[in-house]
Parts: sequence; structure tokens; C-alpha cells
Amino acid sequence: MQRLTVAGRLLITALIIGAIYFAFRYFSGNEALRKLQPKDKEYSESQTMPRSDDKTAEGAVEESSATDNNGSSGEATGGQTQRAFTYTAPEPQNGKLKGVVELGASGFNSFIVRIDDQKHWKLEKAEFGNSLVLENMATDEDVRSGLKSYIGKMLDFGVGGRDIQFVVSSGAVKAEVTQKIVKALKSLNYVVNTVTPEQEGSLGLRAVLPTEFYDNSFVVDIGSGNTKISWKEGSSTKALETYGAKYFQEGTSDEAVASAVQAKAKQIPSDHRKTCFIIGGVPFELAKSVRKGKERYTVLDAPSAYKLENAKSKAGLNIYKAIADATGCDQFVFDWDANFTIGYLLTLK
Repeated sequence: MQRLTVAGRLLITALIIGAIYFAFRYFSGNEALRKLQPKDKEYSESQTMPRSDDKTAEGAVEESSATDNNGSSGEATGGQTQRAFTYTAPEPQNGKLKGVVELGASGFNSFIVRIDDQKHWKLEKAEFGNSLVLENMATDEDVRSGLKSYIGKMLDFGVGGRDIQFVVSSGAVKAEVTQKIVKALKSLNYVVNTVTPEQEGSLGLRAVLPTEFYDNSFVVDIGSGNTKISWKEGSSTKALETYGAKYFQEGTSDEAVASAVQAKAKQIPSDHRKTCFIIGGVPFELAKSVRKGKERYTVLDAPSAYKLENAKSKAGLNIYKAIADATGCDQFVFDWDANFTIGYLLTLK
């Protein structure tokens, strides 16, 4: 090889490489080499598919609409067929526009409704979770100017100034930022109404529960700070308070909350457990995945049908399951329009 010229050496090297290449091509079709290749292409690709535990809370909620209701044993409502719910709320006749704003520590919920003299009502406009209390409200003047703008939108819709009410939810009444807003509203000559949990439960029932269901049904409002359970006893309303969906932030166990909620729910008379009308933030999330079109009333799936990851949603689901277990109720109906503050409007002349 030493006597070969450079060109000769390159030629020999090229011939050797070519021989190796053609040998590889020949043997690559051999069964022995095939055994060195991946056995199953589909299996190999499946490793990149998302796992069920990678899903976000929202994705998990959306999936619940396709989940089989035949849940694991021990679920109070799992495996039961949903009863049809065909009730239609009566329309107001020649009603008047009224507005109400719910004040919370993290924002406002506002509702504009039309109410007639028979207390029939219809929701005309709603806004949820407005975070005016957190955005651009550093000073008292910021609060005042922000509230003026907020109230102005309701006035532009056609609500009279004297027909706008403000109500502080029982879960937000102690929040420092709420007190700042209350002070600003009073300086604008608006009356701000505070309610106890029991009053809130009673007002929620006033808005949610149709009179036709007074004798056989009850109402649940699962809020962040507390949950209200209410029902009619003759001409009076019975309302109880228990844990809200943010109990996990206090380090309280799911088991302790479930036990406390069940103890409250078991006080509902047995003849009032046919249907539960349910409202609140977590029920809203549960109803979102099974709503049909723009229906006002959505029948929730059984608790066992929902697979949630978000901590607050899981806590709310624990409360929902505890109520279902304690009452044996198999029809939980979410009302997309109702709120306890609308119940407050219905108490006014």
C-alpha cells in the first residue's frame, strides 16, 4: 500500500466502502437483521400520546359528558338513569328591568332581570367574575370611578338608577377589599345589603326553586366560602350552612368535609329529596360539559362520572357527592340563570 499513489489508495477505499454498502443492503432483508428493528411501529408511536393524568381540569370536565354513568360501587347516584326534566319557567308579563350586583372578594357578578307584578322573572343580561376590585382600584378614587363606569353600563341597558341593588355575599362580607367597595358605594348614595349564610340560602331558594317543586325538592348553592342547603317547610324556608369549595386551603380533609356535609343534608325531609336544584361555581363547571344547546336547566351527571384535577373543583365535587350520598337524590338540576341576589330582588316591592 505504501507504493500506491494517493489516487490508487482513494480508489481502493471507495471499492471497500461500496462492498460494505451492498452487503448491508443484501442482509437488511434477512430475518436475522429484522429482529434488531422495532417490533411494532404503532406501539412505538403510542409512547408520545398524552396520558390521562396529563389532562387539564377543564379537559377532564369536558370529557365527563362522554363518561359512562355506571360509576364504581358505593356512588349514591352512579349507574342510575337520569330522569327527564321538562319544566319551563313562566315568562314575565310587562315586567320592569331591575339590576343587582353581587360583591365578592375577587370580583362582581351582575344581573339584569325583568320582573312582573307576579314575581315572574327573566334574565336579560349577566356578567360573571368581573375583577374590578383587583384591577386599577388602588385608591379610593379608583374605586369610585370604576364603580361609576360599572353602574353606567347598567343604566345604558335601561335599568333605572333606583332599581340597581348591591348585595354582599356571606362568604365575602369580611374581606377587606369588599369593605372598601362598600364605603365607595355609600359615598355614591347607594345602599349596600349584607346577608347571613342562612339568608343567602333562603334567597337562593326564592330564585331557584319553582313553586311547583316546593313540596318535594330542595336547593343547594356550592360557593367558595360556604355551601347553603335549603328547602320549604310549609310557608317558611329552612336554610343550613356548611363547608364551601375552598375548604382545601384550610387543610381540612375530604373525609371530614364529607361527613359534615352529609350530617347537614340528612336533615332534609325525606319527602323533599325528589329533585335538587343546584347553583354555584363548581356546579357551573359540572353543567358546562353536559349542557344541551342553550337550555336553562341542565341535569348533572352522577358524581362518579366526573374526573377532575383542579383542587377547588375536586373539593366541590366531594361536597356534591356527599349530598347525593346523604339524600339518595338522583336528579340534580343546574339553573343557568338563577343567583341568590335575584332572589333578593324578588323580595322587593
